[in-house]
Amino acid sequence: MRVKTGVVRRRRHKKILKLARGFYSGRRKHFRKAKEQLERSMCYAFRDRKQKKRDFRSLWIVRINAACRINDISYSKFMHGLKLANIELDRKILADMAMNEPESFAKMVELAKKAI
Repeated sequence: MRVKTGVVRRRRHKKILKLARGFYSGRRKHFRKAKEQLERSMCYAFRDRKQKKRDFRSLWIVRINAACRINDISYSKFMHGLKLANIELDRKILADMAMNEPESFAKMVELAKKAI
C-alpha cells in the first residue's frame, strides 16, 4: 500500500514558511532555502540573546566612566570606592543615574572618594 504525505508535508512546509516571513527573496518562498535560513537564524538568535547582555553591560560601563571622568575620578576607582562604602548599586542603575540625575551621581562619587 502506498502512503502519500500530502497533508503532513503541507503542514510542515507551512509551519517553516510562516516562520520565514520577512526573509529576503527565495528564503521566504522556497521551502528548502527557508529551512536552511531558519536553522541559521535560530542559531544567531540563541547566540545573540547572550550577546545582548554583554553589549548592555559594556554600554553601562562606558556611560558610568564618562560621568566619572566629568567628576574627576576613574571608573575603577569609583567602583572600588562604592564597594568600600558598602553601596550595592548595579551598573544599570548607576548608568541611569549618570545620564538622568547627574547631581545625585556626583553625590555617589563624593561617597566613593571618601571611602577610598
